[in-house]
Amino acid sequence: MIFITFFILGLIIGSFLNVVVYRLRVAESIAHGRSKCPNCQKQIVWYDNIPLLSFILLRQRCRYCREKISYQYPLVEVGTGLLFALVGLNFFNMADLTTWTTTLYYLGVISFLVAIFVYDFLYMEIPDLVLWPAVTWVIAFGLILEGGQGGQGGIGLIYSGVLAAFVAFAFFFALVAVSKEKWMGMGDAYLVILLGLILGWPNILLALFLAFGMGAIFGLVLIVLKKKKMQSQIPFAPFLILGTLLALFWYAPIVNWYLGLF
Repeated sequence: MIFITFFILGLIIGSFLNVVVYRLRVAESIAHGRSKCPNCQKQIVWYDNIPLLSFILLRQRCRYCREKISYQYPLVEVGTGLLFALVGLNFFNMADLTTWTTTLYYLGVISFLVAIFVYDFLYMEIPDLVLWPAVTWVIAFGLILEGGQGGQGGIGLIYSGVLAAFVAFAFFFALVAVSKEKWMGMGDAYLVILLGLILGWPNILLALFLAFGMGAIFGLVLIVLKKKKMQSQIPFAPFLILGTLLALFWYAPIVNWYLGLF
């Protein structure tokens, strides 16, 4: 029941995040009226805006202009739904009210990370209008949860988070400075401040290790397939966020598996 409830909630929030990404790109207010078809600009009626279901029933096409609807929309909805379900399964207990705040915190974190992931993947840019509100969200809830619950729910706490954010930012800033933003952009350096605050120390190290590993493998595959060249740039924020999510939900199993190899 928890899985289904949080999955459905994630579908709804995922649909909203698609709107956020689109409107940030075209510089429209998020509160600016109902959704429109990007192609014909017709307003989308409510029954064509049901997460996932409408995409299936419309057979991936706009009702009015018949333009194909991008797979981005259902993928973001389903991905957000699964992540919300993971939060529910890992942190929520209906009978324990203290878990409600922790769960709300992580649902917010997931929402911010998904928006940044999608935006950077599409446009190779990390939106400040999402990043810095996310930092504020994490610090505010960190103070609340540290003071009221002693850090229950696995939150890295303020001191651990600040240490992780500082070390991660210093490392990325050095990469940016040495390469003059050829290896890494300042947006990524600012992003790891958020990720460090979320994970704390030393969990951020696993996230960075996984991110660089996945990014290297992905880049090599693209080069082998002749989709990219050695000097080509690829968005790195999605790998940083994937590494963060893996460290958030499976830090202990991954570390134990790795140490067991030696």
